[in-house]
Amino acid sequence: MTGHLAAAHGSPSTTLVLPAKNFTDGTRDPGLFLAELDHVRRMLLRAGLEDVTKIALIGPSSRPGHQLDYRFVQIVPGAEPAFELRGSCGHSILAACSVAGRSGELPPLHPGQRIRVNVLNNGDSVQCSVEESHPDRERLGASFLLRPPIPLDDLLLFGSPVTELPHRGGSVEVTGASMGNPYVFVRAADLGVRGPEELFAADDALFADLCDLRESAQDRLGWPSGVFPKIAALLPLGPGRLAARAVSVPSWHPTLALTGAVCLAAAARVPGSLPQQLAAAIPGTPDDATPGTLRIRTPGRWATVTARTAGAGPALTEVGVRGTTVTYLGPAPVTAPAPSGLRARRYA
Repeated sequence: MTGHLAAAHGSPSTTLVLPAKNFTDGTRDPGLFLAELDHVRRMLLRAGLEDVTKIALIGPSSRPGHQLDYRFVQIVPGAEPAFELRGSCGHSILAACSVAGRSGELPPLHPGQRIRVNVLNNGDSVQCSVEESHPDRERLGASFLLRPPIPLDDLLLFGSPVTELPHRGGSVEVTGASMGNPYVFVRAADLGVRGPEELFAADDALFADLCDLRESAQDRLGWPSGVFPKIAALLPLGPGRLAARAVSVPSWHPTLALTGAVCLAAAARVPGSLPQQLAAAIPGTPDDATPGTLRIRTPGRWATVTARTAGAGPALTEVGVRGTTVTYLGPAPVTAPAPSGLRARRYA
């Protein structure tokens, strides 16, 4: 088995991309699958690559109209390392496409090429478009395609645009939405943050507040502890513009996850949601004939996201993020798991 490393700009971790054919089917034997993943994690540690916390398993897709199957694995560091398999990662999808064009899973990438990716974790259909191609890097865009369209109300985690969650003896308003990954969005001002520079400089106290709110959201949703839902604090910067800071694994996200930008843009189309209120008057025509465009400022860069809706409902049809640079870093020192010698243990 040959692994490859690729880094998407703005991601908190390089992605290790591996051929899925070398792993057990996790639905048939989850214990062995997790043991195989732990074998890979230990090899990364021995190679001095403990900062690599994202794994992408790829292979040819049998889903009609799709070229690549993709399964995302998040390594959750700690005294008892665990694996999170429930969500996805947009940056790692792009890294997977970059590697696939070099490893033979896909034809070599070229400008204008479009790749449909089937996300096995959650059933998402993501179209990656090649904007630029170079020997050591690509610039790729990503669009989440929704067929059939999703009514905006169906995006809401708590069933309403705004929900109050308990926090530090009181309560705080949040919007919970799921698109790409589930997220909870909160006004940074409600946590004592007065402007973007303060938002990006804030450290332990704000981080603790957001982690506390994520635990409250997990309790409300009846979800187990872990990385979901993701959480981000928002500040308004004018019509169609927001500042955002998000928690990642195990610390601050250096920018905002691609799935976070997608979820935020989708939530901003929901009438009455906190993102919609804070980004008031997102550009777009009243009948939604053109996409709503949201500009998001993060600690590391600006991102531009478009969310398209249709119908009287309306319903979300597509959310896209403009090009992200992915750098190919080369082969990784990872060998194939040896199933006969692996023993299953319990992982979160």
